[in-house]
Parts: sequence; structure tokens; C-alpha cells
Amino acid sequence: MVVIDQHVLWTFFASLFGFVLLYIIRRNNNANNRKLKKKNSPQQRVDNNSFTDGEFRHVNGSDSGTDVIVVGAGVAGAALAYTLGKDGRRVHVIERDLTEPDRIVGELLQPGGYLKLVELGLEDCVEEIDAQRVLGYALFKEGKNTKLSYPLEKFHSDVSGRSFHNGRFIQRMREKAASLSNVKLEQGTITSLLEENKTIRGVQYKTKDGQEHTAYAPLTIVCDGCFSNLRRTLCNPKVDVPSCFVGLVLENCQLPFANHGHVILADPSPILFYPISSTEVRCLVDVPGQKLPSIANGKMAKYLKTMVAPQIPPELHDAFVSAIDKGNIRTMPNRSMPADPHPTPGALLMGDAFNMRHPLTGGGMTVALSDIVVLRDLLKPLRDLNDAASLSRYLESFYTLRKPVASTINTLAGALYKVFSASPDQARKEMRQACFDYLSLGGIFSTGPIALLSGLNPRPLSLVLHFFAVAIYGFGRLLLPFPSPQRLWIGARLIWSAAGIIFPIIKAEGGRQMFFPATVPAYYKAPSVKSDI
Repeated sequence: MVVIDQHVLWTFFASLFGFVLLYIIRRNNNANNRKLKKKNSPQQRVDNNSFTDGEFRHVNGSDSGTDVIVVGAGVAGAALAYTLGKDGRRVHVIERDLTEPDRIVGELLQPGGYLKLVELGLEDCVEEIDAQRVLGYALFKEGKNTKLSYPLEKFHSDVSGRSFHNGRFIQRMREKAASLSNVKLEQGTITSLLEENKTIRGVQYKTKDGQEHTAYAPLTIVCDGCFSNLRRTLCNPKVDVPSCFVGLVLENCQLPFANHGHVILADPSPILFYPISSTEVRCLVDVPGQKLPSIANGKMAKYLKTMVAPQIPPELHDAFVSAIDKGNIRTMPNRSMPADPHPTPGALLMGDAFNMRHPLTGGGMTVALSDIVVLRDLLKPLRDLNDAASLSRYLESFYTLRKPVASTINTLAGALYKVFSASPDQARKEMRQACFDYLSLGGIFSTGPIALLSGLNPRPLSLVLHFFAVAIYGFGRLLLPFPSPQRLWIGARLIWSAAGIIFPIIKAEGGRQMFFPATVPAYYKAPSVKSDI
């Protein structure tokens, strides 16, 4: 038994070493590829007449009508409408409900997402909404805690995370988009995509007064959120609902660590706290599965008071119980869905309609804003969007160029949720404890993972190395003070469990696009786009 375990372990070390060596070689090759790409970039082959002083000019008979239809005006849709409108595109946004949303998620923007907001010229949308600066996280486990600060030393002092009421943030972005004369914001419900010869030509929608309308554009971008009823036409949706959030608002209480998100490694799964205004703290209790105790008959309140409240830091206990007694308990299913698009001429999916991950790490808005930056840079050189087939082939590169940021955040969210959730399996218990202790070591052991989570270091390989470093750290601790056969067996299962957590997520994300994007043919269809933050 021991010989076999050692063989497995050394095989793993050899594979890891080979992987790192391959990465170094690949980086050298990528440097040459980037030079070649820049030289032959389609951006340099675009007719210079398509721009005047950096503004888009309408050509080829497209002087009337709409260039882009955006379905949905949430975070992704509103930001996209403003971005394309600012580039001179004529944008028609159709949103089901233009009143201020009231949600319990989409309230924390990571520093990487804030940098993308700045890049899009939308940073003022977090002003005048009582948004709170977020400087990192605090982890709590069985009476112990550790503080993990974002590595912001190299950035401007204004750069940090932001937390806020989701509806206030969205309304600010909608106002910003609507302020552009070439952006039309309309309330309506999309009933179908208009298809002709396997090409999306526009949408059919119903206005608030019940009238049916059609809208046409060379490009329709669907951003209608996690409950999208249009995504099936444009992707292969594999939606998983591992858990639900139960949301509360705590009032007039102080978090143990000011300006930090708080993660309690509770049983059976994590509990989150973060400020959403100067007087309010959001609490999200994760409940595994899709069946929740009833709110109406009081079972939910009883569950929160008896099962959850004893695991909460003492500083927050009274405010937590008070929030339960007020009765404003909200729930939200936590969805995850890897991006699996059907490239369709005339249409594109974005936002939660396209790709979702567990909201534990608060990475959804960062991914959406990063995707918008990638798409903006791809569309900028194009003076005419009317050749749907050519545009669709060209935009296939979008799915690869988005991967460094999206796959890093998606994979980390899925892996951390599984590691942070309680389990009766001894190997999983060891992995959970090893993760907490690894992050508590400080230095690169905390700044490395937190840089990944924050979107400041969107490098999938760095994520994999840190993840297995945690597993190896946990294995090494089991060898002390003496490597008994039982400890070796638990350690081997710990490594195996770690692989079982992360490799299926990587497979779903697309390992080739994650780690070797330069080998994907579509990668070379696009101009050189900076995908790192």
C-alpha cells in the first residue's frame, strides 16, 4: 500500500514539474507569436476611413437604423450599451423592466472588475450610491480568523473592490448609457429572435402596453441574465444549481474587519458578510441543494436561529438575529453554467445568460466587464457589421480571448465552494483545514490566491499551482510527526480529492483555451487584444 501511494505521489510531482517546464517554453513561444500577430493584425488591414478622430463612422448604406440590439439592461447590458455607444455605434437596448432592480447578489465588485469599469469610462457609476470600499477578505473557522488583503500596492489609491446595492449601481449605468444620443433605451419583453437563413436578423418584442414590435440590426447581443429564455438558441446550456443563498440585511452593526468581506467556513457551507452601504451589511447564508426551509411557516427563521446563528462571530450575532426577526428574508438559487456557445451569425451571448459561476467569490461582474472590454476591442476596427457570416467567424476569437480572466474566476469559484463546504469525508476535512492554514501563512501564500480571486492576476496556471500547493501542504502535514499508513492513505485521498474537484471544472471550461489559447485557430482571427488586467 505504501509503495503504491509513494508511486502516485512521485508521479504527481513529476507531472507538475513537466507542466511548469512546458509553461515556461510556451511563454517564450508566445512572445514570438505576439510579435507575428501584431505584424499581421487585422486591425492594421482595416480601411483607415472607418474612423475619424477615434470615432466610428457609419458606412456602406448603414446610415439609418440600428447597428447593435442589446437584449437586457443589467450590469452587462447597460455597460455594453454605453461602451458601444461611446464608440459611435447606434444601439437599441430592450429591457424587460427599467425600474430599479432589487437583488441579493451582484453587490460586490472585485478590484479587477473596478479596473475594467475604469477602462470603460464607467467608474463614476459607483459614486453617489453610498458604495463601500472593499480591501480584502477575512476568513473565520472554528473560532480562528485570518485577514487577506488585496495586493493593491502597485495601483492608484482609488483602486479597490466596491460593494453596493445592486439596483443603485445598475440604474447609474442605465442613466449613463441613456445619456448618449445614439443609444435608445426601451422597456419591452423579447418574445423571440428573428431568424432568416440561419442568421439572426433582430428581435420581436412586446412593449409595456402590449403592442408587438420588431427591431432589426446586423448584430444582436443577448444579455438577459441568469433566467435567460433566449440562450438555448445560442449555446448549449448546462445549468447546475449546487445551492441557494438566503439573504438578510443587518443594520447598524460593525464588521470585525472594516472594509472587508467576511467568509465563515460554517457547517454545512459558507456564510458571507459584506457592507452594501454605510449603515447596512449583507448576509448571505449558503444552503446546499435546491430545497429550502419554508419562509412562510417559520421554518426558515428557526433554521437560521438554531443552525446558523451559533456559528456567526459574536460581534454580528445580535444584529443577525434582529434581521431574522424583522422577517425580510430573501432567497436566490446559485447557478453555475460553463460557456458552451453555438457561434451563430448575427448574434452573441454575454453576461449571466452566457456564463455563470458560484457567487461565493463575487466574480460575476468582473467577468462580464472583462468580456465587454474584449468585445469592444474586437469590434473597434470593423466599419461594417452587415456581413453576418464573416462577423461570426471573426468573433469566434472572443471565446478564446476572454478565457484568461473568465476561466480563472470561474474555476476558482467552483473549486473554493467545494473546498469551503463541510464534508464527512476525512480527506475533504483535511483539505478544508489545509486551505485555511495555507492562506493564514501570509506572503505569497495569501496574496497569490487573493490576487486570483480579485481578478488582478487572471492566470489559470497560477490558480492550478496554488490549488495543488494547498493539497501538497495538507499532505505534508499528515506526514508529521510520523507518516503512518493511515495518514499516507488519507494524504493520497486528499490529493485525489483535489484533482477530482478542479479537473472537471477545467474540462468544462475548456483546458485548451485556458492554458494553450495560441493553439486555437480562432485566436489568430482577432487583432492583438490585451486580455490581462
